[in-house]
Amino acid sequence: MRARLALDVSSQGFRVVEVALRDKPAEMLRASPKGTVPVLIDTDGTVIDESLDIMLWALRRSDPEQWLAPELDDLATMRSLIRHFDEHFKGHLDRYKYPNRFVDADAKLSRSEAVISLQLLESRLQSSSYLFGNRVALADMAIAPFVRQFSKVDPPWFASLPLPNTSRWLAAILDSPRFVRIMQPNAA
Repeated sequence: MRARLALDVSSQGFRVVEVALRDKPAEMLRASPKGTVPVLIDTDGTVIDESLDIMLWALRRSDPEQWLAPELDDLATMRSLIRHFDEHFKGHLDRYKYPNRFVDADAKLSRSEAVISLQLLESRLQSSSYLFGNRVALADMAIAPFVRQFSKVDPPWFASLPLPNTSRWLAAILDSPRFVRIMQPNAA
C-alpha cells in the first residue's frame, strides 16, 4: 500500500502484478530472491524490494505534494518515526495479528506494546492534522497502512481506545481519494 501511495502521488507509471505469496512467480524470485513484496524493477533493471525505498525512489523523482518536506520538523525526524514503526510497531502488529506464526508470540502483550507506539502518534496529532503538520507527509503514508492493519484485527476494541486524534487521522487517510484509488484491484 505505501509503495503504491508514493507511486501514485509522484505520477510514476507502474504495472501492478498481483502475487500469491504461496505461489511466487519465478520472475519475481529472479528479481528479488528474498521473495517478499513489493518489488519494483526500474526501466534500467534496478530492483528495489523494500516499500519505504520504493516510496523514496518515487518521491525523489517527483514530489508535487512535498511529502519529503514536512511543515514541522524535517526528513530525518520523519524517517526516525517511520523506523520506529517499521522496526518496533510492525513486529508487535505481526505477533498480535498472527500469533500462531511466532513461537514466542503473546498477542495481548504485543497489542499493548503496539498501543504504546500509537500513543506517540496521538501526541503528535494533538497540534496538527497530520504527523508533521497540516498536510500529508511521508510519515503519514508510510505509517498509516500499518495502523490500518492493526485497527482491523479487532475493530470494536480499536475504536474503544483513547486515541481520538489517531482515529481521526487514520480515517482521513483511509477515506482520501488517493487511498481509495490505490486499494482498487490492479490500481496503477
